[in-house]
Amino acid sequence: MTPPANERKSRLLGAGEIDVSFEFFPPKSEKMEDALWGAIKRLAPLCPEFVSVTYGAGGSTRERTHTTVTRIINETALRPAAHLTCVDATREEVDAVAQAYWDAGVRHIVALRGDPASGVGQRYTPTPGGYANAADLVAGLKKIGNFEISVGGYPEKHPESTSLVADMDNLKAKVDAGADRIITQFGFDNTHYLRFLERARGAGIWVPITPGIVPIHNFRQVAGFAVRAGASVPAWLARRFEGLDDDPATTHLVAAAVATEQAMDLVDQGIKTFHFYTLNRADLVYAICHLLGLRPLKVAPLEQRKAAS
Repeated sequence: MTPPANERKSRLLGAGEIDVSFEFFPPKSEKMEDALWGAIKRLAPLCPEFVSVTYGAGGSTRERTHTTVTRIINETALRPAAHLTCVDATREEVDAVAQAYWDAGVRHIVALRGDPASGVGQRYTPTPGGYANAADLVAGLKKIGNFEISVGGYPEKHPESTSLVADMDNLKAKVDAGADRIITQFGFDNTHYLRFLERARGAGIWVPITPGIVPIHNFRQVAGFAVRAGASVPAWLARRFEGLDDDPATTHLVAAAVATEQAMDLVDQGIKTFHFYTLNRADLVYAICHLLGLRPLKVAPLEQRKAAS
C-alpha cells in the first residue's frame, strides 16, 4: 500500500536509514566498569558509525580514556573516537597522547578545547606551551596523522562566546583547520539546532553537523549540566518531569518519549544522523534507536574480523 503523501517521514523509517553514534565516559571504579561494558555490549549490535570516549584533565583520567579506547579496539568491532583536549598540557604532552592513540589503531579524534580544570563556568586560560584552542589542536593533530576529526558546536553559542557571530567564527576556524564533522552540544528545542545549521551553512561550513541528544535519566542533573553548558531548558520540558524526582521508572518512560519525539521531529526536518550522550546507560538509548528503525545486526566475531583485515 502506498503511504499518504503527507505521511511523516519519521513514521516510514526503515533499516539503514538512520546513522547513530554513542558517547561513553571512562569508568572510575569496578562497578562503573561493569556498567560501561554492559552498555557497550547492549548498544554494539546497533552498529553505530563510531563510539566516542570522553577525556578530562589529569593523568589518571587520560589513562582511563586510553585504556577504554584500547579495549574497544581489541575486544569489539566498534570504531572508537577518543576525546582529546588542550587543558593542563603542553603541545608535546598532547601530541604524545595523540601519537599513542594512532599507534593503538585509533583513527578518529574528538578535538575539544576542554573546560578549565577549575570547573565549568570558570575563565579558560591556555596552558603555557600548550594548544591555544580547539582550532589550534585540530591543526596540530592533522600534522601527527590523517585522523578523522570531530569538533563541538553550540547551537545556542558557547557560554564564553561574546556573540553568535564570534561563536560561528570560532567554529569555522575549527573546520578550516581540518575538522571533518561537528557534533553539537545536546539541547532540547530543535529550533536552536535548525537555526544553527542554517547559520553554519550561511558561513560556508559544509561538513556534517550532527545533533547531540541526551535521554534524561535524571532531570535535575541533566538540566543543571545543560545550563552550565549554555543550553536552555524549556518550561514545557520541566513540566513533563514535574513530580517525578522519586519515581525513576516513570522518569525513564517520559525520558524515552521526550527524546524520541525530539529525534522524530528532526527526521521530519530531513536529519538522519544522531549522536547520543549515553551517560553509560544503554536501555533508554536502545529504546529510542529502536523507534528510529535501528535493529541489531550480527557482527563477525573479533577473530574473524581480524583475519579479514
